[in-house]
Amino acid sequence: MPNESADDRARRITMRRGGPLLVEGPVEIELEDGTTVSSDRFRVALCTCRRSRRYPWCDTSHRRKG
Repeated sequence: MPNESADDRARRITMRRGGPLLVEGPVEIELEDGTTVSSDRFRVALCTCRRSRRYPWCDTSHRRKG
């Protein structure tokens, strides 16, 4: 809608089978321990496999076989 600010619009989240969640940014994420991480990028990839060394951000670790 024309009168909505960027913060009022719904975020688009794209699901990829076997891969990360792609979220239109900027984003702020609250982790299980209560800490928050943020990114001002236009799109971020969130890890769903928990193999990432940069969790919650995806580092493509899901591509490795193991």
